[in-house]
Amino acid sequence: MRQWIQAGRGFIVKGNGYHVAIVGATGAVGTQMLSILEQRQFPIETLTLLSSARSAGQTLQYNGQKITIQEATPDKFKGVDIALFSAGGGVSKKLAPAAVEHGAIVIDNTSAFRMDEGVPLVVPEVNEKDLQQHKGIIANPNCSTIQMVVALEPIRQAYGLNKVVVSTYQAVSGAGINAIDEMKDQSRAILAGEEAKANILPVKGADRHYPIAFNVVPQIDVFDTNGYTFEEMKMINETKKIMHMPELKVSATCVRLPVETGHSESVYIEVDETGKNVADLHQLLENAPGIVLQDAPNEQLYPMPSTSAGKLEVFVGRVRRDLDEENGFHLWIVSDNLLKGAAWNSVQIAESLVKLKLV
Repeated sequence: MRQWIQAGRGFIVKGNGYHVAIVGATGAVGTQMLSILEQRQFPIETLTLLSSARSAGQTLQYNGQKITIQEATPDKFKGVDIALFSAGGGVSKKLAPAAVEHGAIVIDNTSAFRMDEGVPLVVPEVNEKDLQQHKGIIANPNCSTIQMVVALEPIRQAYGLNKVVVSTYQAVSGAGINAIDEMKDQSRAILAGEEAKANILPVKGADRHYPIAFNVVPQIDVFDTNGYTFEEMKMINETKKIMHMPELKVSATCVRLPVETGHSESVYIEVDETGKNVADLHQLLENAPGIVLQDAPNEQLYPMPSTSAGKLEVFVGRVRRDLDEENGFHLWIVSDNLLKGAAWNSVQIAESLVKLKLV
């Protein structure tokens, strides 16, 4: 029988730990997963690192030990308790069912299963109880959705919520390591008076590519027939699913900026309850889990990607009441898209599975 005690920064094992696998261990999110598992002292007895055949044979450090990366194949999930996936939707669709067949609980960081009926889409601060309904696969939401719902949930619980309009200012790291390298190359080229070459953004497989250095690109992912991008539709649909509010009015515009790490969002909301003010929202946010309130305009204190990168929390500031709509409020929300937006939320789900005795 495994016994656990909750510590200040995670769970400490008393007895045997779990067999944990990371699929996509060499990627930007996979390496962060590995780091957070170590920081949180997650109870691991066996750690398996999986990636493509190209990366097999390389090693990564964990708790001072070198662990050899193996090629991700179905048989590698024998005996695995928790499998953290972040290697692309195609890999997840191919290997996640095999992992479940071997008895693993899959926490998937891709969009492969997010909107599937019967697959919980979980942000622990918002809908942790949904984990009790899992059937082997748990989906990690889109990075921009995660930070927004963390900030909005305490407001929704207290005052209701009927409308959300969000504009995002998303970091290049959301498009992968190669996109970051390309942004840096473009920056050097422009500063040297040379042509900035673009081969990745806004979408790698698109007919046209645009430089992100010294630029703003109002497209993330491909366009749907309704004029919204897939990224925007992810935010719309995922927010409704996570909050169990299919009737919620949500609109999104997703934009890529030349920032390496940290997504920012300007969010307008309308609450149900009348007579509320900024001080009321401040009190809710200050006491909410996973949130740091940074809102002192007179001191120029507000969240920014540069001060939020490398941190696990969601940062909220610039809270204002709308000048025309009595029940309308504006918020500025920032978080590290590789941490709370991906790796940390995945590990946090794993911690919740332990806490709820679901693994």
